[in-house]
Amino acid sequence: MKIAVVGTGYVGLVTGTCFAETGNDVYCVDIDPVKVQKLSSGIITIYEPGLEKLFIRNLREGRLRFTTDLRSGVEEAEVIFLALPTPPGEDGSADLKYVLGVASDLGRIIKDYKVIVDKSTVPVGTAERVHTAIASNYTGSFDVVSNPEFLREGVAVDDFMKPDRVVIGTQSERAKLVMSELFSPFVRSGNPVIFMDERSAELTKYAANAFLATKISFMNEIAQLCERLGADVDMVRRGMGSDERIGKRFLFPGIGYGGSCFPKDVKALVKSSDDAGYDFQILNAVMNVNSTQKRHLLPVIKKYFGGDLRGRHFALWGLAFKPNTDDIREAPALDIMDALLSDGASVSAFDPEAMENVRKLYDSRVKFGKNRYEILEGADALIIATEWNEFRTPDFVSVKEKLKHPAIFDGRNLFDVVEMEKKGFEYFSIGRRSSIKN
Repeated sequence: MKIAVVGTGYVGLVTGTCFAETGNDVYCVDIDPVKVQKLSSGIITIYEPGLEKLFIRNLREGRLRFTTDLRSGVEEAEVIFLALPTPPGEDGSADLKYVLGVASDLGRIIKDYKVIVDKSTVPVGTAERVHTAIASNYTGSFDVVSNPEFLREGVAVDDFMKPDRVVIGTQSERAKLVMSELFSPFVRSGNPVIFMDERSAELTKYAANAFLATKISFMNEIAQLCERLGADVDMVRRGMGSDERIGKRFLFPGIGYGGSCFPKDVKALVKSSDDAGYDFQILNAVMNVNSTQKRHLLPVIKKYFGGDLRGRHFALWGLAFKPNTDDIREAPALDIMDALLSDGASVSAFDPEAMENVRKLYDSRVKFGKNRYEILEGADALIIATEWNEFRTPDFVSVKEKLKHPAIFDGRNLFDVVEMEKKGFEYFSIGRRSSIKN
């Protein structure tokens, strides 16, 4: 099948590459000539495990191409995916100017039946607005479909190639046949393709992410309670997770969620709810809890150092909002660094993938190291903000020798409390006994 993907950001590049991997001819379109030149030359522009191998293979075999020319990219396509940015406004609403702008342009370009697919996360009613924008310039036959993505950064290739489910919003039988054929290679093991109306599909994406964000924030509040009552959140988590109605995933406490999806989608769903005249009280609480949780370790750090951080120097492991990505959007590490710097402290940081993205924001205000040990030299304490696997089994003897104080403030609960005490560390984590030690 001939496919066009408009937008080569995270979702667009993964989508285009994975469709090419199953034998489709894919044209990816982007307005950024520098990015298109890099991609056409075999230089991948995002970090996602497993993606580069597929990208290079399909580029080499001619199934994956890139262009800045919308017309040449879409004119032969049977299906056109819109994987465009929908940045949040100050009120949380999703900005649809890119989506609707391309839709209007498509109306001037297409000459025969196409299926136009909203792949971006968009508010309820967007499919209708896209249809109107296209129809304002084109009177022929076409369908607009909602096909929300459920890609987790760090495992996006597996999520696309072996999805738990595929949600497709359309009431057109013709579009259903096209989309069924397109996704058939990805659901051979029997995972469902769920057809529904467009509005329900659009809401499904927001509802799923908002529920997961709620689950995370609930566990972070349980962790807060554990610290005050002397309970162990790990034990509570295991007890809860063994209940099949609850499940084990997204029950790990920490210093809050970040990334490009959860914060934006929760805000957007609250805004849509407000516009519909409904007060979504749970999600307002979720946002407040997450905002507070991102700085949960700071009063603990201040207390340890007598309430004054001026002149203190901290080593920070982890900058990305989660492991296996270079994405720093809404990352808790940024909140921690901002607070430390404003209190007169200095920071040296290391992350396997995200340092260049952070360097662009902080310039010389933060120092960066070549590895996790280099930044420990002379630091007053170590703070852990991202649970990269390489942080889980460090040389603790070396860590202790390099730090001025044997203190670790762990926002991701990487280590065992008892073992850390045996190793001679003052170890502070989330929702466990060490957190209330002082």
